[in-house]
Amino acid sequence: MTSPVATPAPPPAWFPQLLDPINDRVLLVRRSEAEYRDAAFLDERSLRPEQERQVVDWPALAASVSAEARRDVHYIFHIGHVGSTLISRLLGELPDLLALREPLVVRTFHDMLEERGQAEALWDPASLPARLDVMTALLSRTFRPEQRAMVKATSFTSESAAELVPAGAKTLLLMASPQRYIETILAGDNSRRDLRATAAARLRRLHRRSGAHRWKLWEMTEGEKVAMAWAAEMTSLHQARETLPEGATLWTDFDSFLAAPAESLQALASFLGLELDADGAGRLARHPLMGRYSKAIEHEFGPRERAALLAQARRDHSEAIADGLRWLDKAAVEVPTVAGCLNGFATVR
Repeated sequence: MTSPVATPAPPPAWFPQLLDPINDRVLLVRRSEAEYRDAAFLDERSLRPEQERQVVDWPALAASVSAEARRDVHYIFHIGHVGSTLISRLLGELPDLLALREPLVVRTFHDMLEERGQAEALWDPASLPARLDVMTALLSRTFRPEQRAMVKATSFTSESAAELVPAGAKTLLLMASPQRYIETILAGDNSRRDLRATAAARLRRLHRRSGAHRWKLWEMTEGEKVAMAWAAEMTSLHQARETLPEGATLWTDFDSFLAAPAESLQALASFLGLELDADGAGRLARHPLMGRYSKAIEHEFGPRERAALLAQARRDHSEAIADGLRWLDKAAVEVPTVAGCLNGFATVR
């Protein structure tokens, strides 16, 4: 097999699947453009036994990336369960966009940024800017010059948005109202399990942003934990909005998107610098993906099924939803950043 680092820049067909920060090595996996388009997640779930792969040392990979390489990858950050996979898939149907969904390497870099400067950190903090530059160049590669790459990140990595997004790139910030988010999480067993698994980390992030340890996780009801998760992720997105350059971000509410998908897709494409006329946006809004579960497209799940699921959640979890909304109202009194997130949804609730 030809080494992917034998040329000045590895081609986009070789994807940095896994970065091992302990041994400073990278697993490169060969992927076709169609495989990128089909993958819901670019993590271990997307690997197949027959795929070509090679482990290379980070210094060798970094040395193969030239100073002239592109560093213009767009990003999607989101609060989770707000249609980010669907929107990434739909935009990825456009020939000029290469959609990369949740690359594991981005999560690894976020972890390294989080531990930067700590005595136990694996990497010298002085090395992080150069490492980020290499990762950005690797994620910016496309199959055609006119194509642009766009990463849909894992929700919690929005904490590092200011450093992950390269200069001149655009960022979509995807969200939902508090009530819609609480309904969505309580509607599914998997999302409720995920809530339990991530609640402690989210509360730590929210405490860090609020400047005090205000809440005790063991005292919170399930509805309050979902509301806290919304606050943690939304304040993270607001921080990203404030730290990225003016004009570099665009808020998108998922319910507004579903109410007018063609118009929304055209607006998103225009923001990202992609060509999409009204006819093309209409066709894209009628794409079969709109009626599938975007994380596993073999399953049917469109706006009608979503509406029915949310209605059921309102019936089954009315008390928990009320708990969550009350908690947010109280939190907004204590924490201005939470109040800022909540204000834009006053009429939606």
